[in-house]
Amino acid sequence: MTKYAEYKDSGIALVPRIPHTWEAKPLKFIADCNVRVLPEKTDDEAEITYIDIGSVNYGQGICGTQEFTFANAPSRARRIVKTGDTIISTVRTYLKAIAYIDDEYNDNICSTGFAVYTPRPGVNQRFFFYALNADWFVSDVERYSVGISYPAITSTALSALKTILPPISEQERIVDYLDHRTAKIDSLLADLQSQAEMLDRYKRELIAEAVTKGLDKSVTMKDSGVDWIGEIPAHWKITKNKWLFRKVKNIVGSDQEKYPVLSLSIKGVIEKDREDNTGKIPAQYEDYYQIVECGNLLLCLFDMDVTPCIVGYIPQDGIVSPAYSHYTSVNPKSASMRFYYWWFLYMQHQRLFVSLSNNIRNSINAEHFGSMPSPQPPIDEQEKIAEYLDKKTAKIEGLIADITAQMEKLKQYRQIVIHDAVTGKIKVTEG
Repeated sequence: MTKYAEYKDSGIALVPRIPHTWEAKPLKFIADCNVRVLPEKTDDEAEITYIDIGSVNYGQGICGTQEFTFANAPSRARRIVKTGDTIISTVRTYLKAIAYIDDEYNDNICSTGFAVYTPRPGVNQRFFFYALNADWFVSDVERYSVGISYPAITSTALSALKTILPPISEQERIVDYLDHRTAKIDSLLADLQSQAEMLDRYKRELIAEAVTKGLDKSVTMKDSGVDWIGEIPAHWKITKNKWLFRKVKNIVGSDQEKYPVLSLSIKGVIEKDREDNTGKIPAQYEDYYQIVECGNLLLCLFDMDVTPCIVGYIPQDGIVSPAYSHYTSVNPKSASMRFYYWWFLYMQHQRLFVSLSNNIRNSINAEHFGSMPSPQPPIDEQEKIAEYLDKKTAKIEGLIADITAQMEKLKQYRQIVIHDAVTGKIKVTEG
């Protein structure tokens, strides 16, 4: 791609130079904001399709919608969107929730946490979306957001931010070019995503097979007597958790500086930065946090329907929030904690913890957990299964990590392509 013959100052800090015939204008001069609102007198039985902030991903757009009647819809479900609009989140702006409204989402209702922009005549709708989707503009939105834990920007402040606007003929040419280039990149991303999902499914099937059927395919099976466990090898036992595990809670007290702070995440039990104030960290660790030991299990058995991870294997001694449950083995000769990590991970995958909870908060207390049954293979077999799954899943996760790295590079390249075209860094001569 060639460059333009002449550039000029833009007045925008993050894009200081733009082609001579282009303009830098505040959004409010090129698009109308929030012009359509669902009336409060809407019929309670009217059905609406709702777009929430959590269903919009940066670079992917809208990934899902929800169906409601007006009476049951969230109070923030009020903004009407039309084909050609661009929606951009004004709350939790670090999520970078930006999407183009195509025919599929015409007349849907989005959250009042979005600003809905309708480009005016002389502005190509798709170009406007690409301009707002560029990294530099997203960075500007974050820069002018207010608040630390819940950053937000008003629609007025957002509309005052400048974007870059070429003549309409160039807008159309750039849109053709970007639609073509990003479609190719998106196709590659979809293929990689499919591969990652296939590997993840294989990993889950591998875990399920090993912890419920064992490694020897020739053994005789029997009914476990538990509907949600099904058949197990005939020589395995079913044992209540209270005979296998013991809950331990030791408040750290004045020794808190000796230990790293740990947390349960989708990546497992990880060490947290003490200086990082995000999350629920009390001012005084010694009054609340509990000591956990390497080789034990960490469980998060409250609000499980919204908890991203329920079980983790503790890789080092540390301290954790009192909200977690810390379990050790009653008898190491009867229960391998590594095996039961895989067993409880299988239960998490199958959403069995949620289905077995007996209250509206989808939580399980210590007594309920202790009464739940688990399979109990002989200890040597538990250890073999755990070792097998450790090795096999590590290889699969390595492959998934490689695919994820490729996807991240493609996403970065996608943003570079958009940035270079909508800022005039390159001259698009044909679509």
